[in-house]
Amino acid sequence: MIFHDFAAKNYALADTLSSGQAFRWREVNGAWEGVIDANWIRLSQSKSGIRAEVLQPVADWRWLSDYLQNEVDLDSVISSFPEDPHMAKAVESSRGLRLLRQDPWECLASFILSSTKQIVQIQQIVDLVCSRFGQSLRVPDGHPPAFSFPSAERIASLTESELRCCKMGFRAPYLKGSAEMIVSGEVKLADLFANNIEEARAELMKLPGVGRKIADCVLLFAYGFQQAFPIDVWILKALQQLYFPKRKQSPKKMTEFTESYFGPNAGYAQQYLFHYMRTRIGRASK
Repeated sequence: MIFHDFAAKNYALADTLSSGQAFRWREVNGAWEGVIDANWIRLSQSKSGIRAEVLQPVADWRWLSDYLQNEVDLDSVISSFPEDPHMAKAVESSRGLRLLRQDPWECLASFILSSTKQIVQIQQIVDLVCSRFGQSLRVPDGHPPAFSFPSAERIASLTESELRCCKMGFRAPYLKGSAEMIVSGEVKLADLFANNIEEARAELMKLPGVGRKIADCVLLFAYGFQQAFPIDVWILKALQQLYFPKRKQSPKKMTEFTESYFGPNAGYAQQYLFHYMRTRIGRASK
């Protein structure tokens, strides 16, 4: 096993990996195991930051540092949030939560599969897709098998019925259609890094099954557009309950509110509110 320690001030690894932005991480005996690209990896919190364990020598660890975003000045990000008691509670409940920087195709495909599903269900669907259509990866002796996320080319080559065997239901034609458009070059994911947020969002929304919410998830979690503010059921509930308790707002009004209120790091604020609502307020209200 190869070990590498990353310096990371104020990094809440568990909150980050369980906060609904990525779906391939599992907690195992106090550490987190997952797959990034074609690498099985184990991460754990250390005194100085994060310890990574892999099976093969690594010449350059920038791929993992970029994924973890451990060099982001989180204090500066948080200081840009609006000063209100709700935002303060969300930050305090999960201080150290970070945004990850994921592979655009895997992020896009995962959020297409996420539609109307809870996180545990999304994880199950993604696991099935990977185990059936991904490449087998090297893992520690005695460890359960692990697989890479299948490429857009692989997904495009499959039939809808093959995809539906992974329990994705109505999402199958959306995933296949999106993969086909990407393989054909009709939508070029790599080019979106050079676009502004409006242009990148418009390109993503050309894909079947990709509306504003999924597009904003991909913009935030894969491309680093930190002003993107995905609004799903949990966030809509959080905004309504925390900021507009006396009058119901339309989704359009909520979008206008988030664009003007949360500032240049609105996506970070969204993730804190989402995690706070789902894990704290959501549990308390059940």
